[in-house]
Amino acid sequence: MGRPQRQQPRPQGTTRRDFFKRSGSAAMILAAVPALPMGSALAAASTGPLFQHGVASGDPLADRVILWTRVSSPRNTAITVTYTVATDPALTQVVLRGSTKTNPSRDFTVKVDAGPLKPNTTYYYRFDAEGSSSPTGRTKTLPVGATRQLRMAVASCANHAYGYFNAYRHIAERADLDLVMHLGDYLYEYGDGQYGNVRPTEPATEIITLTDYRTRHAQYKRDADLQEAHRQHPWVIIWDDHETANDAYKDGAQNHTEGAEGTWVGRRNAALQAYYEWMPVRPADTSDLTRNHRAFQYGDLVDLVMLEERLSARSQQLQATIPVPGLGTLFTQSGSFADPARTLLGATQEAWLAQRLRGSATRWRFLGQGVMFAQLKGVAAANAAGGGLFLNSDQWDGYQPARNRVYDILKGSNGLPAVTNVVVLTGDIHSSWAADLSQDPNNPVVATGGYNPLTGEGSRAVEFVGTSVTSPGVPDPSGSTANYLRSVNPHFKHIDLNQRGYMLVDANPNRVVAEWWYVDTVASVSHVQTFGTAFEVQDGSNRLAPSAQTTPRPNAPALAP
Repeated sequence: MGRPQRQQPRPQGTTRRDFFKRSGSAAMILAAVPALPMGSALAAASTGPLFQHGVASGDPLADRVILWTRVSSPRNTAITVTYTVATDPALTQVVLRGSTKTNPSRDFTVKVDAGPLKPNTTYYYRFDAEGSSSPTGRTKTLPVGATRQLRMAVASCANHAYGYFNAYRHIAERADLDLVMHLGDYLYEYGDGQYGNVRPTEPATEIITLTDYRTRHAQYKRDADLQEAHRQHPWVIIWDDHETANDAYKDGAQNHTEGAEGTWVGRRNAALQAYYEWMPVRPADTSDLTRNHRAFQYGDLVDLVMLEERLSARSQQLQATIPVPGLGTLFTQSGSFADPARTLLGATQEAWLAQRLRGSATRWRFLGQGVMFAQLKGVAAANAAGGGLFLNSDQWDGYQPARNRVYDILKGSNGLPAVTNVVVLTGDIHSSWAADLSQDPNNPVVATGGYNPLTGEGSRAVEFVGTSVTSPGVPDPSGSTANYLRSVNPHFKHIDLNQRGYMLVDANPNRVVAEWWYVDTVASVSHVQTFGTAFEVQDGSNRLAPSAQTTPRPNAPALAP
């Protein structure tokens, strides 16, 4: 997405040009508590409660989980923090105690890799320091062996400046969730009024330095709704671009000016240091923090494979050059766009992904990642007729040779068998989409590598794209833009460009269902949510079918008090 200027009132209605000028996502977290004056995270913290940023857990394994908090003390020396883990909300059935230290070098954040723990077990935890106790948190370890169900929320793109995190509150209230998957744009880098003006940003300017990024993380973690979603569920998180800067790639970003905003490496490293301090994640590679791809095995049911698509290897986005009236500037899969050296994941991560998918012994393989994998065209044509004109070079469409290499894994190549039951889970685009995944979706002849939109034949996998928590989509009240997109892209079975919220994904050995849940507003605090629609993929089918709202799991463990 191009760098926004001060937000202007949005006109009524929409045009396809409005939609196609947007490429990517917005930002994520809003403070539902009054803002404190802030010159730095420590200065703001010193005037409030000791644990004012709440607690969080993440990157669960079968025998351990990351527990997180931050101590907001006026002291500027090392502080000892103890933690307690129990199997009951009152913390009377203690299974683990420990202590650690935090200090200014890590912005007084606390991160504990708590274990050993038992698989598939709900735990409750608390931190204590300097005579004060944190709120009680709730987390859960991963199962091993035979597993009948995974039920999780999927969120992305929460822009604090654009509104209230009502979606996070609803996620927090779902006691039957096993985890929350967050697909990026957890926060946004812009300053006051640059991209949203419902709530102010801290600091008021665009964030560039380590202090800036820490301050923005601190503001997000003070939001009551975000705190509650973190407190009640373990999270599995991958970043997208706004955790550093808009349209980031390996060597820079659209929203970074080399020199005037320092060096890209310096800014990226500051963003990553703050990210690993403030987020409940376990570094995948401590020698290179840009490499954040990792995987989690959920018993014999699901492999959760999280892809890093921004900082470790992505080639710079290419500019579209073909003007089309009413659609903006589009591109074809030719010239530099067809260069096989261009990459989104990089050779190391591509090899890891191939090994992980081919070696998977679970029923399902979920790819958690940032940008839309399915083709999205403005002008349709089959591959034999040039492939048509594409809309967004920041998505996988801008890296088609790299996407073809993923399809080689799915189809089977070099004597290796096909990989089935792959579900791609995506954020970034502030809207809701469900797609069959085909390399040539505008070719109706399956025998020549095409796709039958009536039966789904020719689909190799499916993709569910979740809408944003707050970041703006496209006003499309009549559905005309969505209808046009579906007419050009027959592999999409659902498109909703308007609504904010989250996805609920329910997997069992027979099918995976994705439900879209929407909030009524992000302009104010609201407790209203509605069910939108649901689609599913059956075991072995690799194609979508309409579905229905799933039943909440009975007798879920109690939420943390």
